[in-house]
Amino acid sequence: MESIALVGDAVVVSTLTTPLAEVASSDATLRAFLHGLPGVDRVGADQRAAALGTRSIKTTAKSQAIDLAISMVDLTTLEGADTPGKVRAMCAKAAHPDPSDPSVPRVAAVCVYPDLVPHAVRALAGSGVKVASVATAFPSGRTSLDVKVTDTAQAVAAGADEIDMVIDRGAFLAGDYTTVFEQIVAVKAAAGEAHLKVILETGELATYDNVRRASWLAMLAGADFIKTSTGKVSPAATLPVTLVMLEAVRDFRATTGRMVGVKPAGGIRTTKDAIKYLVLVNETAGEDWLDPAWFRLGASSVLNDLLMQRQKMATGRYAGPDYFTLD
Repeated sequence: MESIALVGDAVVVSTLTTPLAEVASSDATLRAFLHGLPGVDRVGADQRAAALGTRSIKTTAKSQAIDLAISMVDLTTLEGADTPGKVRAMCAKAAHPDPSDPSVPRVAAVCVYPDLVPHAVRALAGSGVKVASVATAFPSGRTSLDVKVTDTAQAVAAGADEIDMVIDRGAFLAGDYTTVFEQIVAVKAAAGEAHLKVILETGELATYDNVRRASWLAMLAGADFIKTSTGKVSPAATLPVTLVMLEAVRDFRATTGRMVGVKPAGGIRTTKDAIKYLVLVNETAGEDWLDPAWFRLGASSVLNDLLMQRQKMATGRYAGPDYFTLD
């Protein structure tokens, strides 16, 4: 098997002794693989992300970037006070972000708790917007595997197209990689045809090396997407962490031939923020990932700013925040 590590701008290929199919055959081989991944240069990652964040995009390219960012948004409501009415209102905005302008693209998905999935499915029928649901004891991930599997199966049975699961960070940080791997495999099986986004909760992983290991662990277990955060822990998404994850999916495809998506979530609030992430994707993983099928923004609050910036570019005037619904 080949492992690929980024060294500056060059890709260096080295041979590993364990075939990929056998990596998870035992706790020892899984641990050896994950700890054998190249270490992340924290200073280098921070500097690279900061440099890419200074790129300036103007005029037509900016207009295209705004529409692309809108099409990548996962509108989300994950509060204890969520109601069917709130979900229906969010779904209406997801399908038609600006009712006064039909040229505005729809968003990629809405994300809700499992019990509200049926309401979202009905509201979005025929719209092309996906319905995602958190599962597996979101946001802590601290419950039995039986509960996680049941939670996932119920959400899919209710019509969810995508499942956002959280890993057990306690198990991961304790070095119990096999438990985390097996839980992802089981949830993936329960999800069936639904896409599985695996939330790493990078704000609790402490190091970029752990982010890289968790990314590879999730992908080896069958994740369709790797996601930074639940949005309930600070820090949530950051450019350097997303850079590490984008390098991981790029290298995973080079090694296995399989593409995996990336979703930064939490803390992305402005159009400028969103465009920084698009630049990061293009320069790190490549333009193949510049598609809602492979990159999402878990950032409900950013949508209104994208809409205001879009209107400013079209008319020369800013619409006030009251022109758009609050989510």
